[in-house]
Parts: sequence; C-alpha cells; structure tokens
Amino acid sequence: MKTKIKMMILMSLCLLFTIQLQAQTQHSDADVLVNITVVDENGEPLPGASVAVAGKPVGVIANTDGTVSLWVARNTSITVSYLGLKSRVVKVTKPLSGNFVLQNDDKTLGQVVVTGYTQTDVRKSTGSVSMISGKELNYAPLKNVDMLLQGKLTGVNVQAVSGRPGESAKIRVRGVSSITGSSEPLWVVDGVVQEDITDISADALSSGDAETLISSAIAGLNSDDIESFQILKDGSATSIYGARAMSGVIVVTTKKGRSGQAHVSYTGEFTSRLIPTYGQFNILNSQEQMGIYQEMQDKGWLNLSDVLNGSDYGVYGKMYELINTFNPKTGQFGLANTKEARDSYLHSAEMRNTNWFKQLFSSALMQNHSVSLSGGTAKSNYYVSMSFMNDPGWYKDSKVKRYTANFNATHHLLDNLSLTLLASASYRKQQAPGTLAQDVDVVSGQVKREFDINPYSYALNTSRALDPNTYYHANYAPFNILNELENNKIDMNVLNTKFQAEMAYKPVKDLRLSLIGAVQYDTSSQEHKITEHSNQAQAYRAMDNSIIRDANHYLYKDPTNPYALPISVLPSGGFYHKTDLQKISWDVRATANYTHTFNQVHSLNVLGGLDVSNVDRKRTYFNGVGMQYDGGEIPFYIYQFFKKNIDDNAVYYSLNNTHNRTAAFFATGTYSYKQRYNLTGTYRYEGTNRLGRSRSARWLPTWNISGSWNASEEPWFKNTFKNVLTHALLRTSYSLTADPGPSTYTNSTVILKSYTPYRIFGTDKETGIEISELENSELTYEKKHEFNIGSELGFLNNRINVNFDLFWRNNFDLIGPIATQGIGGQVVRYANTASMKSQGQELSIQTTNIRNRDFTWITNLIYSHVTTKVTSLMSHARTIDLISGEASSGFTMEGYPHRAIFSMPFQGLTDHGIPTYLNENGQLTSTNINFQNRTDNSYLIYEGPTEPTVTGSLGNELKWKNWRLNVFVTYSFGSFVRLDPVFSARYNDLTAMTKEFKNRWTMAGDEKRTSVPGILPYRDYRDDSNLRIAYNAYNYTSNRTAKGDFIRMKEISLGYEFPRTLLQATPFTNLSLKLQATNLFLIYADKKLNGQDPEFVNAGGVAAPIPRQFTMTLKLGL
Repeated sequence: MKTKIKMMILMSLCLLFTIQLQAQTQHSDADVLVNITVVDENGEPLPGASVAVAGKPVGVIANTDGTVSLWVARNTSITVSYLGLKSRVVKVTKPLSGNFVLQNDDKTLGQVVVTGYTQTDVRKSTGSVSMISGKELNYAPLKNVDMLLQGKLTGVNVQAVSGRPGESAKIRVRGVSSITGSSEPLWVVDGVVQEDITDISADALSSGDAETLISSAIAGLNSDDIESFQILKDGSATSIYGARAMSGVIVVTTKKGRSGQAHVSYTGEFTSRLIPTYGQFNILNSQEQMGIYQEMQDKGWLNLSDVLNGSDYGVYGKMYELINTFNPKTGQFGLANTKEARDSYLHSAEMRNTNWFKQLFSSALMQNHSVSLSGGTAKSNYYVSMSFMNDPGWYKDSKVKRYTANFNATHHLLDNLSLTLLASASYRKQQAPGTLAQDVDVVSGQVKREFDINPYSYALNTSRALDPNTYYHANYAPFNILNELENNKIDMNVLNTKFQAEMAYKPVKDLRLSLIGAVQYDTSSQEHKITEHSNQAQAYRAMDNSIIRDANHYLYKDPTNPYALPISVLPSGGFYHKTDLQKISWDVRATANYTHTFNQVHSLNVLGGLDVSNVDRKRTYFNGVGMQYDGGEIPFYIYQFFKKNIDDNAVYYSLNNTHNRTAAFFATGTYSYKQRYNLTGTYRYEGTNRLGRSRSARWLPTWNISGSWNASEEPWFKNTFKNVLTHALLRTSYSLTADPGPSTYTNSTVILKSYTPYRIFGTDKETGIEISELENSELTYEKKHEFNIGSELGFLNNRINVNFDLFWRNNFDLIGPIATQGIGGQVVRYANTASMKSQGQELSIQTTNIRNRDFTWITNLIYSHVTTKVTSLMSHARTIDLISGEASSGFTMEGYPHRAIFSMPFQGLTDHGIPTYLNENGQLTSTNINFQNRTDNSYLIYEGPTEPTVTGSLGNELKWKNWRLNVFVTYSFGSFVRLDPVFSARYNDLTAMTKEFKNRWTMAGDEKRTSVPGILPYRDYRDDSNLRIAYNAYNYTSNRTAKGDFIRMKEISLGYEFPRTLLQATPFTNLSLKLQATNLFLIYADKKLNGQDPEFVNAGGVAAPIPRQFTMTLKLGL
C-alpha cells in the first residue's frame, strides 16, 4: 500500500513538473519573438549585453556573438544595456531581428579596452588603461597628433619641446623607465607597431637639430581619422607587448565605416598664429642697449681697428665701415669722421627699436582640409579620407605642405570569414632655416651652434639697434638675416606609407583565428642648400686683409708647406648637403582567440599566437661643395677642398645600414565569474638580434598576473548603495616587462670598422681598421617589475566618476657605464649595471555638475604624481653634462632623479665684478674650473629634476542648447629649467642683452649689492682669456636656474551646432562651427623665466615654441 502511494506521489510530481515546463516554453499568439545581435557603433558584437523585460525580475544575457533570442508579450518594453554604452529602451510591437546598435556613452565607466591584440569588456579588464575618443580631441587644432594628448589623460606627461610639424613631443607614461634609453612609449596604430624612421633619443628632441623634424612615428596620421586613443600604463595592460612595452603603449584606433547610407564629411580648420612681442620678454630696448655699448667702448672693446678686423660687428662696426668707405662717384666717404656725424649715426641706432619679431614672423592663415567618405552594407563597410594642410609658416623658411590619404575596408567573404584592408600614405614638403648641429666647448663650458639663423633665437639674441635692411658682419663676412634666410635653407620631403591586411576566420562558434600582415615604407630627403650669396659660404672665402686671413679658421693652410698662406677651399659657389633616410619594416602576427561563457556564469577568453617583425634602416649623407646655384647649378671645386677633408679626417659621404629582427610567442587568458571576479595572466617569450648572442641574453620571458573585482555586478550592490555608488571596480597587477635598450650600446658581436688614421701630412694617409665596439655577448634587456593597484568608482548615477591608481616600479638591469681595466682598448663599457625605482599616484575625477534639458556642465580634473630615484649608477658624466641639463650623454648621478640639474657653487663677485666659485678641490677660483671633470662632482649644487613630478589639467565643458563652451587648463610642478645663457666674457655690438644687465656690477663695492657680473675690460680679457670660463660658468649657477612650474590656459573654445530643423531644406545632415584660442597665456610661472616658456628649450636650429593661435573650425556632413 505504501509502495502504491509513493508511486502516485512521484507520478503527480512528474506531471506537475511537465506542465510547469510546458508553461515556461510555450508562448501565446500575442507574444513576439526578439532575435537580435547587440553591437556597438562599429558593428562589433557585445557579448554579455543584458536584455531586461519590463515587469520581469530576470533578464537575458547575450552570448559570445552578442545574440539574444526570447519571446515577449506584444507592446512590452525591453531595455538593452552594456556597460560603457547608452542603454536603449524599445517597445516591442512586432518581431525584432538583426543588429541592435548601442551608442557610446562618454559619461560612464568606459567601453572596450583595446590593446592592439584583443578587445576586452571593460568590466573584465584588470589593467590600468586611460581612454579618450577622437571627438573629445577635436578641440585641439594641433598638427602633431601626439600633442593632442597633452593634459588629457592621467599618467601621461606630454611636453611640447617644439611646435614644428613632424617633430615628436616628449612623452612620458608614468615617468621614465631607462637611464640611457629614450623612455618613449610604443605607438600602435590599428594593431601594428609604428617604427620611427630614425632613432632619436628623448634628450635630443630639444636639441634643435634638423633631424628632429622627422622624429615622430605618427607624423603622417591625420587627426580627423582617429577614432580613439587608449594608453596602456601598467604591466597588465602592456605585458602582451613584452620586451617592447616597458615605457607604456599608446594604441590608436582609426575610424571605420558603418552599415547604412554613405556619409560624406568635411572638416576645415583655419588658424592664425600671433606674432610674439617684446613685452613678453626682458630684452633691452635699443636705448638701453646702446648705453651698454657705450660702456663697452669706454672699456676698450669697440675700437675701430679691432672691430673692423674682427669676425662679428654691428652698429659700431657699420659706422667704422662707412667712415672708411670712399665713394668715387660722390667723392665722399660713407660717413664723415666727425663727432657730430658719429653721434648722429649712433643716435639714429639708439632710437631704432627694431621689432625683429615683426620682421621675421607672420600671422598668415594656416589651413587644414579633410574629407572622408564612409558607409557599408550587411557584408561590407568602408572608410576613405584625404586631407591637405597648407602652412605658409609662422616664421620665414618654415613653410609646410602635407597630404594624407587613408583607406579602411572590411568585407565578409563568408559568414565566418572576413578580410580587412588598410592603407595609408602621407607626403610632407617642408622648409626649415639652414642649421648645423649643436656643439659644446667642454673647455670653456660654452654651448654653441655655428651659423645659427633660427628666427626665434635671432629675435631674442640680436640687438634691437640694428637696421633690418643693412648688412653687418658675422664670421668675417657680410650678414643680413633676411638675406641669409633666403640663401640658407633646408628643403625636406617626407613620405610615409603603410599597407595592412587582416584575415579573420571562425571555424567554430567560439574560436577566432586571425592573421595580420603589415608593411611600412618611410623615406626622407633632407637637402641643405647654402648658396654663394649666404654668409656661411662667404665666410669660407673671407680674407679682406692679412689680419682677417690669418684669423679666419674657415680658410685652409696646407700643413705640408710651412710657408703657405691660408686659402679658400670655396673660391666659388656654395654648399649642398644631402641626407637621405629610408625605413622598410614588416610585421606578421598570427593569433587564435577562444571565448566561451559557460552557463552564463563562467567566462573564459584565451589568446595565443606568434609575432615576427623586421626593421631595416638606411642612412646616406653627401657633403657637396662649390655648387653654383646662380650658374646653372654646376659644381666648381678645387682639389684643396678634398685635401682639407683628408687633413681634418672629415666625412665626405657616408652610408649606414641597420637591421633589427624580433620574434615572439605569447599567450594570455582571462577568467571571469559572473563578470564580478576576473583573473588575467599573460606570458610572452621574445628574442631580438640587437642583444648578446647567448640565448639567455637574446631571449627573455615576460609575464603578468592581475585580477579585478567588479563590485557593481554583485546582487547586493544596488540595494546597498542605491544610486549613491553606481559602479565600483577594484584591480591589481604585478608584472615583468622589458626593453632592448638604446641601440647605441647594444652589439652582439665585435664591431670592426675602417678608419683613416690621423697624419700630419695628407700624403701619408692610409686606411686602417679599428675595434669600434668590443663584443658584448651578455648584454641583455632592461627590465621592470611593476605593482599596480587601482579603483574605478561612480557616484550618483555616474554623475561623479573617480579613477585612482597607485604604482611602484623597480627598474633593474638598466644599461649603464662601467669602468674596466681597458682590455681590448675600451675602458668604459656598457653593461646591465644600473637600477632605478619610481612610484606614483594618478587621479581623475569627472563630475556632471548640472544636467537638464537645455544645459549641461561637466568638469574634468586630472592629477598625476611621479617620483624617480637612481639607485645604482656608475656615472661618468662630465661636469658640463650635469650643469647644462641638455647633454644627451646623461646628466644624473646615483641617489638623484633620472634627469637632474646641478649648478656651479657660485660664491659672489670679486671687487672687479668677476664671478667666483668653489671648484672640485674646494678652492675659491674664477678660472680654475674643469668642465671635463668626471671623478667627483659632489661639490655641485643639486637644483632639482628637469622633468615635472606633478602634471595634470582642469577642464570645464558647458553646453546650452546647441552652444558648447570649453575651457581647458594644464599645469605642471616639480621641475627646474636652465635659463637661456646670456652672459659672456666678451660681447659685440650685435648682441642683445637682458634687463638683468641693468643691475650689473659697474664699480668696486657693487659686489655687495648685486650678483650680476660686470662688463669685462678688454685689457683684462686680453691678459687672461681664461676669464671666459668664469663668465660661461655663471650661466650654470643657481642664479640662472628657475622653477619649471606653470599653470597654462591651454584652450578656450566656443562652438555652435546648427539644429537639424534648419538643415532640412539643405543637403547637409550636420553643420557646426567652432572658434578656439590655444596656448593663450601662462596663468602662473616663475618670475625668473621672464617670458621664457618652461616647456621649450631655446636651442636654435629648427626649434620653435608652440605659438598662441586662434582657429576657426567648420564641420559639415552630407
């Protein structure tokens, strides 16, 4: 009986369960099928997107393809959402199918983390990544793409060392990571690493040398083509790049076409730059300057004989020249040699006040036009763009024309097979003032550049008493800056191309196989044309009299003939210097990506693959002489030129080739439990031919382990915090990444090179072979351990978003100098002997202060703090390196920051107005200073780091109806800069002086009230020319150092977007207009700077600061 009862109960339960199951799976005729694929604006599926049905407590999660299928009652509303995108609420009145697009929402946590290898749901991300869309960057009309990032993201310091197109900004992601290396981040565009056409160190970016104009790897990228920037900062984010990502990774994603109607857009930018004014600087006017010239004359400097027979002269020299020039037609001299005539001539110069900025600069309109066409169908999408930039030049000889083209297309050959093709090209034609490389006189301590005609530097360093239409003298030859800029210039032609293809195949639902191949070809031609009318060419044949002939070091004296007189090796014509650079690189990467979600609870994403890359660089140089530009461009040269080159061991022409190979195997995996708890691990094994031959040196494993807790996905989160805390994510990571180090010091085998030994007589010349570098077989990668902990929080329905990170870095095995016994001929070798530690904090806060129908006010605050300390370094830096602050050989010591400025211990003036110092021996002296000292520099005064420790920005964006106002301020603190060197033991009447000279020493006793050196009498200098050391050293004292702190009004813009109702009768779909002012002024800076930009180094050459500019931007769409 009991058995029957049990059977009846069991049958009843089974029947009840069957009825309930049928009730759940069946639907009424009134229900509607929703079968959609949730995608973003780019058509990419969104796995994990949620679909909530109104009135139902449980929603549905999209699978790995972003597809969702469910039945709902007709006229029921569904909400489709995905973190980082705007939720969509749709009332279902009929069956839904196809792609369901969610738009970006910049006010929430983010969207998809793009590393160049993978795309990760931000809720599962464990790395520290900063993201910004191209729309947010359109506020900056800067032609260098890297400058768009300045102040926009935490942990990224962008220093505007110069404002010329093609020049790279100095970028630091979480500070520096190498002592001798560049510490520049890795640029990745559409998944492919961008290689520089030339290898320039970060310190050399501010040198002003012409090669800096091609230092940027992304100079050919049009800012209007950029979809987004993502900065990978910690090891979890960068570890997939392994031994190339120690300094961070900047991932650039360009725009793609979208399914739907074809869309044409146009962007026009029209920019006018303000001409600098002398009111910004502390340069003496012509009256004040002539007063100092009078004192110089009283002290014996500006007498007739010495001036006319000297190498350089200005007002006084021109007056003496006129006095000594007889005009046979008029029968008179150019100027009567009477006191009245001389005083009248000098008075006219005194009242001249020439504005060199107006003579050399222009506010002519710079234009940038960009047109793009995009569209697509269900199977294909495309994006095509072209742009043209015409810059007439902010100053003379700085014209730029740039053309870019970009093509991006994806075609789905099959449902599971797609092909993506990308091609881009950029051509830039650019002019620059002729310049030679910067040089340092390590004996006297003077940093100089011969024949420097940089207009910005010239305007600040040239007397305002000069007449811009008069020829004065420089380098023993006639000189006029306007004539020189016409006859001494550099023409550059730069071509950047890239071709890229990706084949993606999904053999099964959760597995994606991908093959990417890319080829990049870049070439640059730099022609330095110095015509026969230039001062530089005429200096090589200047011999007006025997005094000048014997003093002119540009002339040649045959060492084989002791009785020979100096002659010119350039009797006719000028110079033609040409430098060609070429880079060919290819990159092939194969990956397999498996993604699967088990029971909508456990998510697994595994990626593995291999990467092979190759970079070949070629450099050629030719030194042509005697080019007759006015004579049909036919060269005329004499054999003595070649003999002089032989005697000087000078380079006539050169050829240099480098070949870099890299291979890597990598794997990364992410496990996620209910999108709450995430764990990621990455491993990469990489090798390169740049390092030692041993496998342990050439090959290196790098790795990362990281995790995150997405607290906002916890079921209790919303009920606990309501809307006070909207989202919360905590993450941490620990990693090992690396870098091959600077190519200058890495060689796997001994390097043998031919050379020409020095001989007194050219007839004794012979070729030889020398050991250029000994084998460094054990030299290996520079490495970095990094620990990162961070949080991402949203409050009050994401009206307040806070990101905060803490990180600690331990850089070890850094390449540094080490002293050896000199076996093999090298005393100082480079090895993995140095180490450095750094730590920092990053904070970003975004608040939506007001949001209603017509008005929105959003504030963004960014704060980053980074400190570094060199913990181990056998420094062999010279005193001049440490005090100048610009030497590329490195200016730091153990126990100090990565880059630091040191000063000479100034001890005041003597009773003759001459500076005194304590030297390395503790002696009080003016001239017994050894700038080449390497043994002990502890006597120098430490000023501070050259790179800021605190950087950030404050931005406010206000929208009222169709109007938008943006105010953006950047700030930087903690750095120190060296003021421009203006003090010298001898001056001439071409020199412009600063207002510090008004407080100079003039008589005995003044040393008690001032520390500004006096004008040295000519007799004292003649008796002791070493006094030049004392005055040059004064430029490197604490008196000539200033804080680099600043708060800058970076941008103010006002835009208006025309309502669509007004455009209905036009062919336009959108139309907007914007006015913007950029780089307006410094709100705060050290008063000692006196107009000197703390971010810019006035090194001459091709260097120029970013100007104040006003831009009108027109955008329209069809």
